Amino acid sequence: MSTDALLDRFLDALAPLAPVAVWAHGSLAGGDYQEGRSDLDLIAVLDDPLSPRTVRRVVTLHRALRAEPLATKLHCSYMAPEALDDPGLPHLTWAHDHVLRRPVTPVTRRELHAFGRVLHGPAPARLLPPVPDPELAAFVVRDQREFWRPAVDTARLWRQDVWVDLGLLTFARATVTLREGRLVSKRQALAELPALGAPVPVVEDIRRRRYEEPAPAAGEWLGRRAALTRDYLGPAIDALVAAHG
Repeated sequence: MSTDALLDRFLDALAPLAPVAVWAHGSLAGGDYQEGRSDLDLIAVLDDPLSPRTVRRVVTLHRALRAEPLATKLHCSYMAPEALDDPGLPHLTWAHDHVLRRPVTPVTRRELHAFGRVLHGPAPARLLPPVPDPELAAFVVRDQREFWRPAVDTARLWRQDVWVDLGLLTFARATVTLREGRLVSKRQALAELPALGAPVPVVEDIRRRRYEEPAPAAGEWLGRRAALTRDYLGPAIDALVAAHG
């Protein structure tokens, strides 16, 4: 099943919940989507508070999609109208094959305003308040300081492709946002990394797996890559936070 066919099936399954709007953000909306590799990042605005019955229906909906390979990458946050204004509020979210609660962050909200893809209903600007530049910048700095910098000190994480990729790409995206006030795609962030002093072998490793050969890294390279990434990212985040925090 293609991405578009999966989205159509998802919207059909969601219809009984009468969504006010459904939007895509992230790579799918920003023009950097790689089928089978990228996540499908969605937001659904429902018409009433999320009752226990609604939560059960959402879980049933996503479990019914499990047979489709691409559905494992479909993540959706469900927002109620009364909770649209506060970026700190957690929302019911289906991600990584289970239910959790997490905020729709200022970065996601800015993405939705800048290039959100409307799958159903009105555009994001009709329902979501804009994200002021200082609010976006404060969130980006806080995310680097409170999430990514402590993670650098947990060595075992950095033997995994996902941590290397997201750690470096999120840092590059944060740097551009704080420097220029704009959001960039993962592809654009990857192009920024060499000029930011990131280790070239690691940047090329990310490029190969994301855009060329998807085979995961293996062997002795895992340890060397982890060390190169952590040695770079720790001081780089410290400098970014010192400059903008």
